[in-house]
Amino acid sequence: MDATIFVIDDDKFVLKALKSLIESVGFKVESFSSAIDFLTHADPDKGDCLVLDVVMPEMSGLELHEYLKDSGANVPIIFISAFDTESIREKVRRSDVVAFLQKPFDDVALLDAIDLALKR
Repeated sequence: MDATIFVIDDDKFVLKALKSLIESVGFKVESFSSAIDFLTHADPDKGDCLVLDVVMPEMSGLELHEYLKDSGANVPIIFISAFDTESIREKVRRSDVVAFLQKPFDDVALLDAIDLALKR
């Protein structure tokens, strides 16, 4: 598979686990520990999908999503989060994302969401 999946999560253990899982099915993965790290070192247009933590310091996943939309980047996004509040669910519902997965989530659910994103 030639697809590149960007993964952004401030939890280094989650980041490592997601990278390993996604690579195990043949995707190329570029991982970042923050939204700022991603914006500094990646070209959003070079990714085929973005797996993005919602709650992070400095710049949240929701803020990064808005920034990417405003800048014209068109990478499909899968939000992940350990936090389940009505406010977060409402903000995610209003955004045009492929999926919202609550941590801990099933590996198959993430891989299915990535497959869906790649078909967009």
